Amino acid sequence: MKAAVLRALDQPLKLEDVKIPVPGPEEVLIQVMACGMDAADMMILSGFGYVPKLPHVLGHETAGIITAVGDQVTDFNPGDRVAVYNYFYCGKCVYCRVHREQLCIHMSGILGILERPGGHAEYTVALAHQLVRVPENVAWHDAAVCCDAGITAFHAVDRGGVRLGETVLVIGIGGVGSMVTQICKASGTRVIVAVLDEERGRRALEMGADHILYSRHVNVPEAVRELTAGLGADCVIDVVGVEETFTYGMDTLRRGGRLVLIGYTPERYPLKGEQLDQNELNIIGTRGGRLSDLNGIVRLVAEGRIKSVVTDLFPLEEANEALAFLRSGRALGRVVLLTPSGRKAMGR
Repeated sequence: MKAAVLRALDQPLKLEDVKIPVPGPEEVLIQVMACGMDAADMMILSGFGYVPKLPHVLGHETAGIITAVGDQVTDFNPGDRVAVYNYFYCGKCVYCRVHREQLCIHMSGILGILERPGGHAEYTVALAHQLVRVPENVAWHDAAVCCDAGITAFHAVDRGGVRLGETVLVIGIGGVGSMVTQICKASGTRVIVAVLDEERGRRALEMGADHILYSRHVNVPEAVRELTAGLGADCVIDVVGVEETFTYGMDTLRRGGRLVLIGYTPERYPLKGEQLDQNELNIIGTRGGRLSDLNGIVRLVAEGRIKSVVTDLFPLEEANEALAFLRSGRALGRVVLLTPSGRKAMGR
């Protein structure tokens, strides 16, 4: 099979012929149809955050068709359409038992990130208990991005306790921000989105935003208070996670408000103890999502309640071109690689 292989950090991927993996007793072999590519892949390439053993196949947003199952697999069969939950969780530890699989103590890997080769290849292997069925009416590229952009957004909105009638400020409108905006709207909230430029502002409106703020030109906290009778936002969901956005996100919150931090960098964030305590503010971290979040976002997409957040498709053979496009900052939404099988299925 063909795979885009990472052999050295800060170097281009190499398209190589590698052996098709063999599934273990509790695993399935998946013919990859589509796999997303995002900032996490660029972080790995630069050696920030996760550093896998090399050589390694990236790709943590994977959807495809089961072609073989291990002899202990009873819930899935060849031909099933699936999306892959990317955490290889144990299912037995204190976190797994309360369905917080992304915090698993005995995690054996993360698809395409640590220990486990991912979906930037024609085939990959996953444990059967990681799989979520994908209905026929969900396009492969949309199924793929549910596996990270989707569950990250779904989980962040849940972590933030977003409720009907609230005002939410979303910072950033890429793939995850587009998902967050739509999920918040589906939850019955008023959504304000902070973006950098008019092109991204138009994108935010397409995703359902009620108001757009251009952070380069306005004071975001003041603008949000003007829209909320002086109170501020009930919840801020920061998809960017740099010092500047964290700071103005905190300043935007009303008393008792919640800031949910999705994005992060090596930076440390300034924090005023008086502001935090006197206003009873909440700062909430969020990591990926749970298996239930993947089920939830796939269901919303299948029901037509979430528009596609995929803006750019590349063939697997052009993985390096896709990475260069991501680095350029031109991607307004999610970038997805299609395998030859995926292109054939989509008539491309």
